[in-house]
Amino acid sequence: MADFLLARLVTGNSKTYEDHGPINVVICGDSVSHGAVNGFFDYHTLYHNRLRLMINKKYHFLPVNMINTAFCGTRANYADEHFERDVAAHNPDLVIVCFGLNDVNVTLEEYLTPLCSIFDKCLAHSFDCIFMTPNMLNTYVADETAEELKGYAKATASYQVEGGRMDTYMAAAIEAAKERGIPVCDCYTKWKAMAAEGVDTTALLANHINHPTQEMHKLFADSLYETIFGQAYDGEPTACHENTMYQGK
Repeated sequence: MADFLLARLVTGNSKTYEDHGPINVVICGDSVSHGAVNGFFDYHTLYHNRLRLMINKKYHFLPVNMINTAFCGTRANYADEHFERDVAAHNPDLVIVCFGLNDVNVTLEEYLTPLCSIFDKCLAHSFDCIFMTPNMLNTYVADETAEELKGYAKATASYQVEGGRMDTYMAAAIEAAKERGIPVCDCYTKWKAMAAEGVDTTALLANHINHPTQEMHKLFADSLYETIFGQAYDGEPTACHENTMYQGK
């Protein structure tokens, strides 16, 4: 299991805060991480907000700040180009990177080059980093798909089903992360497992193309928690023995 600074910090006390300061987690991603659902945005059920609430309930003395730099319609190159402004400026204790849903539209090299650059920049700055693989794309064009998006839905379904393009991109990205010692939170494989068991994963996409339903964000949050802390979330808060009253400082 990776030794994440975040996991050590949230179990700390007053001295931890005095020595370290605020705990910051930066999110780099596309529309899913941005909060897009199906024609609207939901920042409450979003996976990293769920993760924040889980951590704050379990280890409730030191708050965790989730800094969302994800932006809809972007690829890894956007986050790479804005790394100093959007990531490094916050001196994060953890960077969560999730790209691939839009990057599958370009060449594998155009996906991997900026993605690896993000990984390398995190390492150069000594920022802990997790690469989280995204959900599957749609496997067919659903009747409920917006009419103006059915052409794109046909393309994404082909990426997912015909020739295994999405599988290839995810495998290459995972390998690139592992080569650098970047821990992988592999949610894509969990979606693939559901599909193999007969689950209609397209029905789990709010826009029937690439945005998971609000409920499915729980899978990402649970998976990230397990990656960070090495165990499943049990929902039981830890005891707090800190004096929260003014002490004359």
